[in-house]
Amino acid sequence: MSKQIIIATKNKGKVREFEQMFAKDGYKVKSLLDYKDIPDIEETGETFAENASIKAETLAKALNEVVIADDSGLVVDALDGRPGVYSARYAGLTKSDAANNEKVLKEMQDIPSEDRTARFVCAIAVASPQENTFIVEGTCEGVIAREPVGTNGFGYDPIMFLPAFDKTMAQLTANEKNGISHRAKALQQLISKWK
Repeated sequence: MSKQIIIATKNKGKVREFEQMFAKDGYKVKSLLDYKDIPDIEETGETFAENASIKAETLAKALNEVVIADDSGLVVDALDGRPGVYSARYAGLTKSDAANNEKVLKEMQDIPSEDRTARFVCAIAVASPQENTFIVEGTCEGVIAREPVGTNGFGYDPIMFLPAFDKTMAQLTANEKNGISHRAKALQQLISKWK
């Protein structure tokens, strides 16, 4: 099997996480940042799994290579599952982590502590020109903090409080996060299924 993996993302934070997770197995990670002429793929699915499949299958066909795509986001119980599949652009079409976090915190401002449960969800799809796509999913449970704390990570990490660590996701080291995150859990399933 090739020691190169193509990840269908332009998100530098995700690329860094995939690189760290695959490095120990000797894989070189390439991403859409390495393929300048590939247009953005419209994510029209209603679930994380559907969006991951759309991205992986479109690129596998275009590149004639095995492609891994993930779709992930924040699911907040008190917001009926929002931001969900709209996590990246929750505060508007321009992607802004700070604006997205601010919008969630504003919508949650009157929600009591016991009702602030949330989870990160990650669906990873592996598509190949010759084989059926397969999908794995991982979750990471927590609660929505009252304010952003921490500078590590990206996305909603500063407002996702993890009671087991008494920290937000953005306060964890990369190694700590890569041990418990939704993406790490999905990747562990992926690797065990792949081998």
